[in-house]
Amino acid sequence: MSSNPARIVLLGTGTPNADPARSGPAVAVVVDQTPYLIDFGAGVVRQAVAAHAAGIEALEVSRLRRAFLTHLHSDHTVGYPDLILTPWTMGRRQPLQVYGPQGLRAMTERILSAYAEDIRERLDGLEPANRNGYRTESFEIVPGTVYQDESVTVEAFRVRHGSWPAYGYRFTTSDRVIVISGDTAPFAGWETAYRDCDVLVHEVHSVAGLASQEPAWQAYHAAVHTSTTELAEVASIVKPRLLVLYHQLFHGVSESVLLREVQDRYAGEVASGHDLDVF
Repeated sequence: MSSNPARIVLLGTGTPNADPARSGPAVAVVVDQTPYLIDFGAGVVRQAVAAHAAGIEALEVSRLRRAFLTHLHSDHTVGYPDLILTPWTMGRRQPLQVYGPQGLRAMTERILSAYAEDIRERLDGLEPANRNGYRTESFEIVPGTVYQDESVTVEAFRVRHGSWPAYGYRFTTSDRVIVISGDTAPFAGWETAYRDCDVLVHEVHSVAGLASQEPAWQAYHAAVHTSTTELAEVASIVKPRLLVLYHQLFHGVSESVLLREVQDRYAGEVASGHDLDVF
């Protein structure tokens, strides 16, 4: 295991709602100058470039080689072609490795098929492109340990987000345990999945904001997402050293209102995440 501190970089904290201040969902866990991406929403590569320019050396584009997908929703995956192709054109020579739920392999194959002419032209034309950096190895996972190297162990756990398989991830390094919830409603066993973590990066929606929405949307969000009240309840049980909010669904209320809804019910340290925040 690594002796260097693990860091969390929020590349994107957004939702399906287009917000110029928040890119699509994407988090990087950085250990030993190696980045491990969780999700690849809109703008993921450009956000990595911005983080690198701000001093996160590990997020130099050619180092984007390993990623973990929580689920197949478009806001978490529209950056996938970007992650496959842009780092290749910018110098990545190793294949990209991606771990995620059932359906990932078909998505990968279809993206590569959709961009077959782009790849052919780069390989066979005048561009000095290497022949490995666009290749993508996709691994469809089940709960348990899904990845391990000398710096990190990554465990996947099932969450509740609709009818399909969806996962959260638990990263264990030499100095920190970091949990990324992905999108989820409260699920059986979430206290166990989040136990003893140093940082819990969790999605959330405002209770007050949701109450102002149409009944159909209220039913949907209540079934597949976590409210501020529910998150405060589980955080009070598992007591992470730091709770970081991302994928915040405000539903028309201010960020301060959503944050206060959590803080009124949870006494621990809470941070409302923004793009390019580092923890």
